[in-house]
Amino acid sequence: MEKINRLDSICDFASQHNNPCLHPLVNVIDLSLADKQCYQRNLYGFYTIYLKDIKCGDLRYGCNYYDYEAGTLVFIAPGQIMGLEANGDTYQPSGHALVFHPDLIRGTPLEKHIANYNFFSYDAREALHLSEDERQVILGCFENIRKELKQTIDKHSKTLIASNIELFLNYCHRFYDRQFITREHVNKGILERFDDLLSGYFASEKPVDLGLPSVSWCAEMLNLSTNYFGDLIKREAGISAQELIQKRIIEVAKSRIFDSDKTIAEIAYELGFKYPQHFTRAFKQQVGRSPLAYRSSLN
Repeated sequence: MEKINRLDSICDFASQHNNPCLHPLVNVIDLSLADKQCYQRNLYGFYTIYLKDIKCGDLRYGCNYYDYEAGTLVFIAPGQIMGLEANGDTYQPSGHALVFHPDLIRGTPLEKHIANYNFFSYDAREALHLSEDERQVILGCFENIRKELKQTIDKHSKTLIASNIELFLNYCHRFYDRQFITREHVNKGILERFDDLLSGYFASEKPVDLGLPSVSWCAEMLNLSTNYFGDLIKREAGISAQELIQKRIIEVAKSRIFDSDKTIAEIAYELGFKYPQHFTRAFKQQVGRSPLAYRSSLN
């Protein structure tokens, strides 16, 4: 059975990379100071953001493998497992890592909306690819955090450090928005595949067997993480993936209501609703009238 290395202490993590322990709950690590490392997978007990300067092998996240290219930011939340597949080889780390423990942000504004930074649950293949200018901004954020860590700890330290981390994360939000724009042709391809996926789903017997399609199921079928898929759809379509699925369900329902040989209940079950009343409620919310009233208006 593969051994998973636990990373719980930020000071131990710093020591493993030959960096000083600037703070027990937060640090900016210069990875180039580390000795050669063995490939291994780690279970992280703290937030970790890697900025890699070199290609160092195939990164394994979950059951999948990805090329980990230079100039990318990868985000890891506490409880996630990520690393390089153990094969007996070693590599020389390069780049930087920002690490901070959840306890650091307790009681700060950042704690209230850390969950809004969806990229902590993106897959590694959905890493943030930086331009050189963006990379310099990120390095500047890291340097500001490092400078604050070198100051004498006082009552303002926690607030200032957390604020600098939040500033860094907000820049990452901006850069991800840019990445969605610059990869617009890729995104449109995903939207087309999403549309084809839903068309195929409702043309099959799957709704009867599996029920209504969920956002997570659609993301899995498109080989995307749920949050990345949701953010991409929101960016491209202006509405959430769930809302887009609901709109497609009602579009299919409208066409089937033409068939007066079928009852509304039969149509509801064909679409994947467990209960006809749930279908009626969803239809009325979207169309403004019940399925029966809509059918009557067609005659």
